[in-house]
Amino acid sequence: MQKYRLLIETDDQKGLVYKISKLLYDYDLNIQNNSEYVDNETNKFFMRTVILGEFDKKQLLADIDKILPDGSNIKLVKKAPKDIVILATKEMHCLGDLLIKHTAGELDANITAVISNHDSLRDLVEKFDIPFEYISHENLSREEHEQKIIDSIKKYSYELVVLAKYMRILTPVFVQEFKDQIINIHHSFLPAFIGANPYKQAYKRGVKIIGATSHFVTDDLDEGPIIAQDIVRVDHTYSWQNMRDAGRNVEKVVLSNALDLVLKDKVFVFGNKTIIL
Repeated sequence: MQKYRLLIETDDQKGLVYKISKLLYDYDLNIQNNSEYVDNETNKFFMRTVILGEFDKKQLLADIDKILPDGSNIKLVKKAPKDIVILATKEMHCLGDLLIKHTAGELDANITAVISNHDSLRDLVEKFDIPFEYISHENLSREEHEQKIIDSIKKYSYELVVLAKYMRILTPVFVQEFKDQIINIHHSFLPAFIGANPYKQAYKRGVKIIGATSHFVTDDLDEGPIIAQDIVRVDHTYSWQNMRDAGRNVEKVVLSNALDLVLKDKVFVFGNKTIIL
């Protein structure tokens, strides 16, 4: 039996759910799970359906396209672990969390490699029998270094590139090379603290909430479509080190949750936001 995720984005119209469900019934397919959403401002319809059965993929896609409005986006994604490459620098909390989940079978993915611009995480990664590549940025232009990273990624099988606290700003060339495939994690503060040691800055300002945001990477720095967010509350008893530890905890949780949503094909990118079904 084949298990697929049917993903549809189209203009909304009366009877869409009925038409799609009837077609799947006529194919003798079992609907195991179904979610849909209509964006009233744009009249867009989104649907994620998990189907089980035997069918010709090409024919089913063609028949679905016939019953939908023109210009519909339709995908049939086989339920299977996705291959991912992770980029990291020196911080290990997000990377370590993903490696542990991968080893425990809790991550619906195959980590095919970890690539870093520092060598300090090699021992950690190799304990999990995953290839580790160290590509130093020293004495290289940003463009030269990125090309080496690109060449390295392409040596491995990948569907997603995950930035596990990779502390290098990506150029538009890199982003375009892996368009809609790069997932990032970063701390979220109000006010926003940039530069060296944001947790010290947050401590000095008496921050009460520490958060994290995971998003797809676009050319606009840290402004891509948001996948997942969360917060933890802090108070005056927290040192900046306590705030840093709390921040690291929420970062790894948010990145893991965001990645899980993407791996399960629950995320539709719509403009500069996401629809989660």
